[in-house]
Amino acid sequence: MAEATQNELRVRLVTPDQVFIDSTADAVELPSRSGYLEALYGHAPLLAELGAGEVRLHGGSVGEQRYFVAWGFVEVLPDRVTILAESVIKPDAINTAEAQQELERGQKMWNEAGEESKRYSEANRIIQEAEARIASAASSGK
Repeated sequence: MAEATQNELRVRLVTPDQVFIDSTADAVELPSRSGYLEALYGHAPLLAELGAGEVRLHGGSVGEQRYFVAWGFVEVLPDRVTILAESVIKPDAINTAEAQQELERGQKMWNEAGEESKRYSEANRIIQEAEARIASAASSGK
């Protein structure tokens, strides 16, 4: 565990199975369900639902790092950020062919949802995650 110095955030990125990051950063960008947000030292307390997209860490003991995350929660406090995600993967490890298949599956589900709002919601979730995976892989140069 890295100790945060003045004006640095302590950052933890975890899944139910693994701790991916327990370090410090100057800034953290992350995808909430309502859009991207950035946390800096002194940020007002916030609890938000995590969306699908990239967590970007800037500065601190980790330097510049990026992780693709999907779903979960984030707690932002003035001196720390804790991200609990269902899944985490480095962008260069994303299988774009698999993500494209998921996107097509989600689009098919959406087209066949009929009057069932739950099916639309599930299809939208699959589509959103697949599109975010594809974008993350593309930004890593893959």
